[in-house]
Amino acid sequence: MNYLAHIALAGSNPGHRVGGLLGDFVRGPLSGELSFAIETGITAHRKLDAFVDRQPEIQLFLQRFEKPMRRYAGIVADVVYDHLLAHEWTQYYQQPLQDFCQEFYQQLAEYNDQLPARAQYFLEHAPRVGWLESYSNADNLPLILQRIGSRLSRPVALQDALPIVAQHQTAINREFHQLYPRLQVFVRATLQEIELNYPAS
Repeated sequence: MNYLAHIALAGSNPGHRVGGLLGDFVRGPLSGELSFAIETGITAHRKLDAFVDRQPEIQLFLQRFEKPMRRYAGIVADVVYDHLLAHEWTQYYQQPLQDFCQEFYQQLAEYNDQLPARAQYFLEHAPRVGWLESYSNADNLPLILQRIGSRLSRPVALQDALPIVAQHQTAINREFHQLYPRLQVFVRATLQEIELNYPAS
């Protein structure tokens, strides 16, 4: 899952949402430097990533690609799934996508003093360019993938994977809608488990 899915799956708690984003920016053990809510969101993000990797829909997605692109197909899946979520947002959420994104940008700004540099860059640019909202438009996917691929240690033209995605679009859509409700259940249970196991002060 990519940014939008991680934020949405984190639920309504602002700290959990921020942690859902920061899971892509914060590495290593969590030591209490961030708020408990944010660290809970980061932990849930990490557990979700491990859970997603084991799901049959992801394995089917990866198997559609030949080497060497198969090595990077997980990144492509993240972006494609964010697009499907944004494009079919109302199937899962009542709040309009635009309103959800604007609300999140405001929530993220409230935690500005806890954000690492890369997340501050996101906060500075995302509201202005409609970063999260842009996933709803399939025409944006080539540029999104090109930018991600250019930042890899060995740059890869990830946008070249899109013809394979288009070839299997019907199956990929169906698999996403099989997978996403399972992820909603998993993250809700994970957040509850983390909070129940947190030692009382």
